[in-house]
Amino acid sequence: MNTDLERDVRISVRRLCADFPCSYWRELDDSRAYPQEFVSRLVGDGFLSVLIPEQYGGAGLGLSTAGIVLEEIARSGGHPGACHAQMYTMGVLLRHGSAMQKSHYLPQIADGSLRLQVFAVTEPAAGTDTMSIRTFAEDRGDSYVINGHKIWISRAEHSDLMILLARTTPLDKVATKTGGLSAFLIDLREARDNGLTIRPIETMMNHHTTELFFDDVVIPKNTLIGEPGRGFHYMLDGMNAERILIAYECVGDAKFFIDRARDYACERRVFGRPIAINQGIQFPIAREHARMRAAELMTIEAARKFDLSEPCGEEANLCKLLASESSWSAADVCVQTHGGYGFAREFDIERKFRETRLYQVAPISTNLILSYVGEHVLGMPRSY
Repeated sequence: MNTDLERDVRISVRRLCADFPCSYWRELDDSRAYPQEFVSRLVGDGFLSVLIPEQYGGAGLGLSTAGIVLEEIARSGGHPGACHAQMYTMGVLLRHGSAMQKSHYLPQIADGSLRLQVFAVTEPAAGTDTMSIRTFAEDRGDSYVINGHKIWISRAEHSDLMILLARTTPLDKVATKTGGLSAFLIDLREARDNGLTIRPIETMMNHHTTELFFDDVVIPKNTLIGEPGRGFHYMLDGMNAERILIAYECVGDAKFFIDRARDYACERRVFGRPIAINQGIQFPIAREHARMRAAELMTIEAARKFDLSEPCGEEANLCKLLASESSWSAADVCVQTHGGYGFAREFDIERKFRETRLYQVAPISTNLILSYVGEHVLGMPRSY
């Protein structure tokens, strides 16, 4: 990436985020509300369309730029999870969507008249075993009829479009476990009136999480993305992008915690001197800075390879693992540095603590990432 462009993007996002201080996010957390005003500003300033090609009204930039946007939102104290799906779903739509799908939807996504904020994969019985999902899209000739149940699907109540992964061939009739899965680009506005039920799930963080129930939901044939049965492989493009972008968010969270710990340690005086003078305070913060920088460098490398369309599965998994562990560890050190104040809502640390905890378990669990990396390092056959 051009360093001047990177700097300009960072500065612009920081200025925008300055209009949405932590008090704004604190109030949303209290009311469990969606940041409509913030997302509208991001769209209006072109930050949510950075990955969309210029011919469709976007900026035509790479994942590195998108990651910087999310990192700066997180570092400011905001919650990029409210809008990040619009970026990582581009890995599926741009690389595998039809010309009609891209020409019809991308300009409307770019100008903000449509939101693509849902990536529906996870199911109650399958968890991270994606190949075992049961939601089924039956081919009826000129349409598909969907029946099934998805869970832990965020922002479905605040989106117009959804990318759905469903079976089109039963698991016991495919040659490989990854076969028979297909991806669809679904208009949620129509599906809600056609058998789709969206039920909110209350969680410890304001992540607008839901479960979806499909009861004979009829969708047009042209909602299919790419070829039938290839959805798992298409999903990997989305998942690699998701892991890298969430790693950027975690780096931003880690910087938030390190900044807050540093500032408090320098300001807080005990026995007539700042607590930052004590090595018991200095060393943990220094270690978190080192962890954050290592995760940041791996994340930058993963994004570089993704933007060059090079294989980046290892890097995407590694950066997500390192960055999520860095943000969680930095959160703990920040709380320890603040003592009791770390639990006070007005300091925003406990809120960010809850938000960054999510990335240790979702959307891709740490154990699944370790399995991928372990198989790669040890040369073992894939478990899927």
